[in-house]
Amino acid sequence: MLPLVLFWSSFGPAVTASTVLQDAPCFVDDMVAALHDATGNDGELVNSSLTLLGICRESDYSSRPVLSELSVGIRRNNRRGVEVLYPAAVLISEEDDQENIMVTFDLPQSPLFKLKPVLVLAFKSPFTDGELGVTFSSQFLQPNTQSACISGGTMYILLTGRSSEGNVDQKWKVSVQAKSPNMKENLKDVLIGGKSGSNMTPLLLFSVDTGTDRRPGSSLASLQTSSLSFLCELRRFLDAVLPQHRTEPPLLRLDSLQSLPPLALGLSTSETLLVEIINSTAPTIFSFTSWSSSQPVHPGQLALSPDLLEELRQRLEKNEEQIKEMIRQGMLPNRASEKLDRLKELSAFQRHEPAAGERQYCAFLLLKALQTVTRTYNMQKKLRATRAGPSTRGPICGLGSLTVSLEKLLLGPQSADLNNCRGSCTFPLTNSNNHAVLLSYHIERGDMNERGPCCVPLAYDPLEVIDWNDEGSFLSIKPDMIAKECGCR
Repeated sequence: MLPLVLFWSSFGPAVTASTVLQDAPCFVDDMVAALHDATGNDGELVNSSLTLLGICRESDYSSRPVLSELSVGIRRNNRRGVEVLYPAAVLISEEDDQENIMVTFDLPQSPLFKLKPVLVLAFKSPFTDGELGVTFSSQFLQPNTQSACISGGTMYILLTGRSSEGNVDQKWKVSVQAKSPNMKENLKDVLIGGKSGSNMTPLLLFSVDTGTDRRPGSSLASLQTSSLSFLCELRRFLDAVLPQHRTEPPLLRLDSLQSLPPLALGLSTSETLLVEIINSTAPTIFSFTSWSSSQPVHPGQLALSPDLLEELRQRLEKNEEQIKEMIRQGMLPNRASEKLDRLKELSAFQRHEPAAGERQYCAFLLLKALQTVTRTYNMQKKLRATRAGPSTRGPICGLGSLTVSLEKLLLGPQSADLNNCRGSCTFPLTNSNNHAVLLSYHIERGDMNERGPCCVPLAYDPLEVIDWNDEGSFLSIKPDMIAKECGCR
């Protein structure tokens, strides 16, 4: 269980926290985005958010009004207006002869307790044992008893807390009990992990300083509205728009591939190199393997000339229009439009004013992401047309899809379509040469000692990998990676 106490504030500071989870730098940003998306334009909670937030559809008490207020406020303040306070420790205990489990949150002093606290329990991975109704009871909750309904799509449980002075350390003791009898083991799976592997154990404790400094630009406020928010939003956008695979493809480690020497992306990057990258249509992987909360984000920066800035802007507009057309055609989900607008906002630079280096870098990443998305769907369309083409002699040599799953990345995409060539090489040969024709001739004459022509890739696209580490941002090019043309050889 990954716990935190979330306070709603009406006067609009940005999301702040002195520490983000070690293995999840987007943890807070993802949570705020989920709450932002929890309500529609009418201020009512949307049905899809009920499961995500563990809200029971029928309950004696519903936290919907408070959660709706929280979500609407986040929307109104453009995802600001939330502060996060982490408990210093979490203790989970149980009695063998009782059905309930006691969870104790050791909370530090903070004036934030005067506000309306919302206790959030966030799950690292979804519950896999069906559905589980849970009751939470505590004098620190308001009302004292609240319910949650946990299923495979539940990532957060939100419980409304009681305001207090906050001038002393507090220990919130919450009794947790499954609504159905004989479900204690399932409840333990939810809280501390088990056979379902649903969560982490209570040994994972958080000891942090609370981030309550409200000075402009302090704490994570400026970071959350720039680099970190952009990268997290970019990851959510890619997850939302790229095709999902029903089965997990074979795993591929990026460091196992041959690569050209890495090229630094920064203020000193040559204009010639930047022109080549911007004009390249090769798919891009955003690795950022060294990015974690213990490694704060050092924003990349670019210094583009006015002419190249204009080129970047035009290509962004062209790719944005292609993405919007895909949304209109139903190829991409409608929510992609709002995420795209958010990315444009976080990477925007003025047409007639010098752009901040960080904004140029974010706009550059956005272009490469949009190029990757449009290329993915254009390639799918091409492959479908190839399969649907008329043929009276069975499948002929042509391009087909071959997907591999990439090592766990903090951004994405999480998979890549490398393509492959498959089909027969019989007369008339597809995209062949004289050698293949002679091979086929020998086979037809009954010379079985020679191999026949094979359907193989003739041309490739590279795969571009943008990574970040302690020394900055780099582009690595994996050559001859994506098959793009087939023939008989």
